[in-house]
Amino acid sequence: MFTIISYDIVQDRRRTRVMKYLKGWGTRVQYSVFECELDAREFTRVMRELTNLIDRTTDSVRCYRLDEAAVKRIQIVGIGVISRDPTHYMVGGE
Repeated sequence: MFTIISYDIVQDRRRTRVMKYLKGWGTRVQYSVFECELDAREFTRVMRELTNLIDRTTDSVRCYRLDEAAVKRIQIVGIGVISRDPTHYMVGGE
């Protein structure tokens, strides 16, 4: 499911760790916003890891899970496109 993850993290070191972790799951579309394509199991895994990476008393992570109808209604003003990572990659071939 299309998932938008945004974060507001006080400490630079923690913020960098979260950013590097999320790079493995999606596309960074703004300084602290990622767009990801995550199934239910992946979403649970990402949420568990983010919970471990942040300080829950000072930091904030927000996740928005959008169905296809909601994704079609996304509007972008200015530069940028909705990032949709392919669900499968073909390796090899001609």
